[in-house]
Amino acid sequence: MHRFFIREKTEQTAILCGDDVKHASRVLRLQTGDAVTLCDGKGMECEAAVAAIEKDRIVCNTGTWTPCKSEPRCRVTLFQGLPKTGKMETIIQKCVELGIDTVVPVLTERCVVQPKESFQSRIERWQRVAEEAAKQSRRGMIPQIGSLMKLRTLSLDGFDRVLVAYENEDRVSLKQALTGFTGTSLAMLIGPEGGFSEEEMELLSQKGVISVSLGPRILRTETAGMAMLAQILYEVET
Repeated sequence: MHRFFIREKTEQTAILCGDDVKHASRVLRLQTGDAVTLCDGKGMECEAAVAAIEKDRIVCNTGTWTPCKSEPRCRVTLFQGLPKTGKMETIIQKCVELGIDTVVPVLTERCVVQPKESFQSRIERWQRVAEEAAKQSRRGMIPQIGSLMKLRTLSLDGFDRVLVAYENEDRVSLKQALTGFTGTSLAMLIGPEGGFSEEEMELLSQKGVISVSLGPRILRTETAGMAMLAQILYEVET
């Protein structure tokens, strides 16, 4: 059954708009009465039927909205050290497929890329990447891409646990750090290509962040987030 995100709904109807109208009517050739699955982008979904196809919108009659089964119980936020050009899109795409809740780009001491005045346009492009990945992977929500933040001013309050992947950590594994964890909100930090400095790690430690090892091999920044997220969701969801 075809699946769409909607941005407008009432108790009994929902509206498809934007590019989805053209895709549904011209590519998929949906007709009045056809069944579709709709998601509100916030974790709820329902079965619906096409009621009317108009030039700039499609009206659907909706059934009962229920929680989407593809969404993880634990909401994970990735604070990603700003990588070189092009890598962030891959990180976002794959982490959305795996189940990330939010991705926040972070400026650290060893970031090679320095933001320019037009950086907001990158955020908007990354948000589109997240939406497309959410559609492809049948997510029930569209993960949000946060504004660029500086590590030294980063607020990590509100999470049940905060972990940082550190290549020099040799005492605490990710599995050990998640032992007994029953929370519903978790944050993970991944450094840029050069990793985190010792001063930054000390700062994070003062904020209560737990340093963990992802194993004996050193992962690239574009690999580390995906690997860490997959391991976290495996541990807390099973």
